[in-house]
Amino acid sequence: MTRYIFITGGVVSSLGKGLAASAIGALLQARGYSVRLAKMDPYLNVDPGTMSPFQHGEVFVTDDGAETDLDLGHYERFTGRSANKNDSISAGRIFLNVLQRERRGDYLGATIQVIPHVTDEIKTFIREKDGSADFVLVEIGGTVGDIESLPFLEAIRQFGNEVGEERALFIHVTLLPYIGAAGELKTKPTQHSVKELLSVGIRPRILLCRADREIPADECRKIALFCNVAPEDVIPALDVKSIYEVPLSYSREGLDTRIMHYFKLPEKKADLGRWEGILQRVYHPESHVKIAIVGKYTELADSYKSLNEALIHGGIANNASVELKFIESEVFEKESDAIHQLQDVNGILVPGGFGVRGTEGMIKAVEFARERKIPFYGICFGMQMAVIEGVRNLCGIKDANSTEFGPCKEPVVGLMTEWVKGNEKESRDANTDLGGTMRLGAYIAHLKKGSRVAQAYGATEISERHRHRYEVNTAYKDRLEAKGMVFSGMSPDGRLPEIVEYPDHPWFVGVQYHPELKSKPFDPHPLFVSFIKAALDQSRLV
Repeated sequence: MTRYIFITGGVVSSLGKGLAASAIGALLQARGYSVRLAKMDPYLNVDPGTMSPFQHGEVFVTDDGAETDLDLGHYERFTGRSANKNDSISAGRIFLNVLQRERRGDYLGATIQVIPHVTDEIKTFIREKDGSADFVLVEIGGTVGDIESLPFLEAIRQFGNEVGEERALFIHVTLLPYIGAAGELKTKPTQHSVKELLSVGIRPRILLCRADREIPADECRKIALFCNVAPEDVIPALDVKSIYEVPLSYSREGLDTRIMHYFKLPEKKADLGRWEGILQRVYHPESHVKIAIVGKYTELADSYKSLNEALIHGGIANNASVELKFIESEVFEKESDAIHQLQDVNGILVPGGFGVRGTEGMIKAVEFARERKIPFYGICFGMQMAVIEGVRNLCGIKDANSTEFGPCKEPVVGLMTEWVKGNEKESRDANTDLGGTMRLGAYIAHLKKGSRVAQAYGATEISERHRHRYEVNTAYKDRLEAKGMVFSGMSPDGRLPEIVEYPDHPWFVGVQYHPELKSKPFDPHPLFVSFIKAALDQSRLV
């Protein structure tokens, strides 16, 4: 029998509901239960694929090609269970589904309303997961009180009534702000948030109270009294140094015990050895490296969330702490001496991105890494910049560029017009809609025997997740290989370059896909492990 846990948030946004859901999933796994996590977002975009990274953070891509919220990355990293397109939905997608059904005549002439048609569509999204795991955890995006969230709250209220209390638990994540002038934590925002939730018919049974310091026992009792929960169900969710401490922190406060108590399940001893081992390496590393991330969206760290975590995972595997130095690539275009910012790093990474802004700065960073023999890692857009740099500076073709930035004489990177996925050919052109039209999801690549990447993977066939619409032009392949760049990974049909590397460089790899999306703290991605090892070796030479 599948049980459901709904996670809502109140007071302010960015409280960490996604991390809370992920940590709860990890704790349930540690007690021997299977879990599945899902996200419901209240925005009207069909998916986050066309949203600015500055507004929404990174777009997480699943194996089946869904562009989803970054919280699905947390779900995968904490539970190891791969998400799919049915684990993420937005209000935009819900309304689109309803309107398409109305146009087909599925509602038999009924007047379409939020209740029951929209709420029924939301419940269908939840109900299709029945039987897929012991526990289904559903995170509701946004903040209680937002008008956009009301259809979702109404839907989970109805769903909870339909399946009964023995199968549905509501957990509310809230904030206890500290007022310095008064010298105390304030519980009133939490009381109001719970009151707002009660007003729509949802009674939270467990409160996760975020705070930056210890919550006095008297305050917990006060919250319990005014919010109509047991004192044991007021769980302090205090700030921690590493997100990978969250499962242990919650367990120490008794969250998993209270969930078992609510569902009247037998106590199973939680095996948290995996998380204890990870924290031992995170908090007590033997070495240290500094990695520069030269990107386009460095003002918002969540723009590269999976990337940041994958680098930390590479450090965990090498028992090293990884210091990230974010550098806006445009600075290398505006300041002639800005390149000195790369002189104190042990590795340089150029990540994904879109558009012309900052690209010349990225190319300068690639050139610096190649000439100075500093370990370099180019991901998606970063690989394309590495190829353009090679064509310009090694092959002497100064007009080398990408058609993404406009017409050019030497199109080293161009728009993909067709490719094969499975047994079907997909095609695009310059006038195709932007949303959901890239090369998305998992594709197989064949690796060159004896190459650095083949050694790192320990295999010559891999499957990795993609998200791009421009591709390196193989017309320049022979000229680049004559200058030392090896195309060490190709699509099965040999038409699409997947990986490039320089064998005579300490570590220089560019990949067209996004390996960071599959990295986990307990299963680090092999390329990040190899890259951090190379950065460690470089640090020891300095």
